[in-house]
Amino acid sequence: MADIKKEDWEMIKASSGWNEVDLRDNNYNQIVHMVSAADGAEDFYTIQGHGTRLESPEQAREMDVVTANAWVGHPCYDVIDNSTGFEEKIVRMISAVCKRIGVDTGDRLAPNSIKRKFLVTEMAEDKAFPHYEEFTVIRDYLVTPLQSLQPEEWKLPGCGGNYNPFLPGFWSYTHTIRRPEINNQSVELRSQISEKDYEILLAQRDNKHYTLQKQRRCFLWHNQYYQLDIYLEPCPEMCKGLLLLETFTAKDPSELNMPDFLKIDREVTHDPNYTMFKMSLKIGLLETTDDDVFSEED
Repeated sequence: MADIKKEDWEMIKASSGWNEVDLRDNNYNQIVHMVSAADGAEDFYTIQGHGTRLESPEQAREMDVVTANAWVGHPCYDVIDNSTGFEEKIVRMISAVCKRIGVDTGDRLAPNSIKRKFLVTEMAEDKAFPHYEEFTVIRDYLVTPLQSLQPEEWKLPGCGGNYNPFLPGFWSYTHTIRRPEINNQSVELRSQISEKDYEILLAQRDNKHYTLQKQRRCFLWHNQYYQLDIYLEPCPEMCKGLLLLETFTAKDPSELNMPDFLKIDREVTHDPNYTMFKMSLKIGLLETTDDDVFSEED
């Protein structure tokens, strides 16, 4: 409706017996319009690397207005503009959808929610945990600046629903590219890739970094979602026996209802020594800068 002339659209409706309000309102439970980066985030608008994006910023803004206007009148219409950074924009979009369908996300999608990270000094027995899911994560950094690979293996549950390392698993592969900062914002592009593409890219592994492996255990505790990363050998000396507990929250750590079956030493959220990039680095081979360090959304 937004991409054809009005008279052509009217002719199509008449010949097909369509009602515009019925088409718009009764076929979609919710409309979320993500405003183009060309309107409010011009520094991030580019046609490079986009096979189907050909419009100049001016043309993109015009098309965006037409598209947005096409949905005006829908009873559940949300517009997500560029008044915040890109990550916050995505969070606002997800929050709008969750709100419409009645999903309680707690404070995970709050504007000030961050990932809190805690050092655990003692692992509890499996039976002490509530229901959990567990999978293997492997992280490699590539020689191409600011790129990494991460395969993940989900294991089928064994007897009792617990993790069994001897059962076959299902692998997924992720390629991450971190772009240089623009206006104090860094953008990470994450894409699912095939096993074949993973093997090709793995040939570009950076020998200045160790391969890191960890077992990730995910569980709920008093309605708070936690991930416990259990680092596996072989690994750098710092990672031997390392246990890191992570959760997204807007709460102060003192307000969190922490798992009482884990012995937690301290918070390490802002300690650069506990980033995967820093921990994987072979000592003395590379100086790190702020631009080198990947976010820990993994």
